[in-house]
Amino acid sequence: MRTLSLTLAAALVAAAPAHAAPKLHSWTTTGDKSQLLAAQAPSGVVAADAVAGLPVVAVDAKERHQTMVGFGAAITDASAWLIQNKLTPAQRDGLLRELYGRGEGGLGFSFTRVTIGASDFSLDHYSLDDAPGGAADPALQHFSLKRPQEFVFPTVRAALKINPELKVMASPWSAPAWMKTTGSLVKGQLKPEAYPVYADFFARYIKEARKVGVPTDYLSIQNEPDFEPDNYPGMRWLPADRARFFGENLAPVFKREKIATKVLDWDHNWDQPQQPLTVLADAKARAFVAGVAWHCYAGQVEAMETVRAAHPDKDVFFTECSGGEWAPKFDDSFSWMVEQLIIGSTRRGARGVLMWNLALDEKFGPHAGGCGDCRPVVTIDSTSGAITRTQEYYAFGQASRFVKPGAVRIGSPEKVGDLRTVAFQNRDGGRVLLVLNTGKTPADFAIVEGGRRFKASIPARAATTFTW
Repeated sequence: MRTLSLTLAAALVAAAPAHAAPKLHSWTTTGDKSQLLAAQAPSGVVAADAVAGLPVVAVDAKERHQTMVGFGAAITDASAWLIQNKLTPAQRDGLLRELYGRGEGGLGFSFTRVTIGASDFSLDHYSLDDAPGGAADPALQHFSLKRPQEFVFPTVRAALKINPELKVMASPWSAPAWMKTTGSLVKGQLKPEAYPVYADFFARYIKEARKVGVPTDYLSIQNEPDFEPDNYPGMRWLPADRARFFGENLAPVFKREKIATKVLDWDHNWDQPQQPLTVLADAKARAFVAGVAWHCYAGQVEAMETVRAAHPDKDVFFTECSGGEWAPKFDDSFSWMVEQLIIGSTRRGARGVLMWNLALDEKFGPHAGGCGDCRPVVTIDSTSGAITRTQEYYAFGQASRFVKPGAVRIGSPEKVGDLRTVAFQNRDGGRVLLVLNTGKTPADFAIVEGGRRFKASIPARAATTFTW
């Protein structure tokens, strides 16, 4: 009987077709918008002489870097209010499936950010603990999730239902006014005597949000701590003081409450790497802080590498950038975002990459102070509910649709002539290579991995994502 089984098994193996050679699939967005995440004809492996003399983009799956959380945008108060109030249930479901789903061309967003209290993209200014008359509330008796429960949390829960792998980051723009030196959500610093209660505030937020189905996978304790805007919530928080809060206040509370949320420092621009370096120079803070978050509004992306080189054990995230009418041309802003945010930040260790507003209306709002011409990932017409997909949508879609949570960044050259590249390997073994052509002419090149070669081309001022 055993002999018969072995004979049959051998016959089945002999009859099985040879493993098919891999196919190169690709999708392109051009600066002139003639192609928008457009599928190209697949191609096969070619002989060496077919690519002789062409520039080479060599992909090395043995060179392994960070594991990806993913790409996405912030579900601000403004975004959630529009999604919940200006779309029909069918429109809302369709948009969220397009943004967070993977089937039928969904973007597969797997990372988002919410605000703890108001930002400039809220309908008004509020915190999660506004006691009557602005009174102090050290027992947090007036703490309430009523405001995020209206629009933001339902939107997050709907996104999580579509994509259970979605990770959520939370950031406050200001502590409650009664905790601050100004007695206002606008400007000021955290009073030293408020440090213990503010640590309790964060623990309360994380635990109560979790109870209503909204996780806090990552927390930054202050959005843009070196900026005090004059017409919307903000709070200056110096690095030595943040370090003290991390080590002496927040870490003990998280330990006591058994909170596993990972905490990120900085959450501000590329121009001051010395700030997170100061925080991480503090032994207690360094033991507690999981990583550093960055924004794009000043400085250069290379600053992320400065901090990562000093602290290679710490996570890197890119957590805010906004397009806007200060850069209205599709080709320029699309190319910049792909080069700096998608390629630049991931090549410098970013595990997650976020745009600012997921959705705004046709007037770049609603907002309460702050930016009056920030561009979202999608625009929702406040009258019809019609959706317009911006250059941010396509820049992020070139990565988010193909690079899945758990993917590992692998080796590829940063630059080959006018080409900029980054490569990933998904958990199923599939390769993803994103190539941006910054030049004014189309480019032919070879993609080489091990003994396999593909011939590829990319239009001028375009991005193409290749998979095999």
